[in-house]
Amino acid sequence: MAKKEEKKETEELKEQETPTEQTEQVQEADGELLKAIAAAEDYKRKWYAVSAEYDNYRKRTQMQASQAYQDGKAEAILKLLPVADTFGYAYDGATDEKTKAGIDKIVKNFVNILQSLGVEEIPLKVGDKFDESVAEAVLNMPAEDGEEANVVKAVLKKGYRREGKVIRFAQVTVTV
Repeated sequence: MAKKEEKKETEELKEQETPTEQTEQVQEADGELLKAIAAAEDYKRKWYAVSAEYDNYRKRTQMQASQAYQDGKAEAILKLLPVADTFGYAYDGATDEKTKAGIDKIVKNFVNILQSLGVEEIPLKVGDKFDESVAEAVLNMPAEDGEEANVVKAVLKKGYRREGKVIRFAQVTVTV
């Protein structure tokens, strides 16, 4: 019974409302709906922006981590190259064949390890034209008769590159 009475009261209230009051309520509801739609669009736009920003951050961080790993690897390799130089000097200074053979095995092993890391020796020999993109001239010598200027006279330290990038320039003596 209470439900029937509530329905009657609601119907009576509706009948008592004037058309202008109903119009105002509809307009008010439409205004609130438009505000809610605008807010939803704003939240959606912000969500897309934050999502894209996070995706860019993730990619950038991943790239930086990869670059840091590669830089660390190159730095470690660079610190090992003097060992290769020392073995080369030892090989040149060895007097007996057994010692030379032992040092040669060590050098070959070391070169294989460097190659597995993507490191290659810069091919530079006496008589080559001096190329400043791969070599550093540490001494200048006057050209002798018949010699050209700007030619490698001696290779003091070997140069190395990794993935096309020079990680250590060769140190050479150049004719002037």
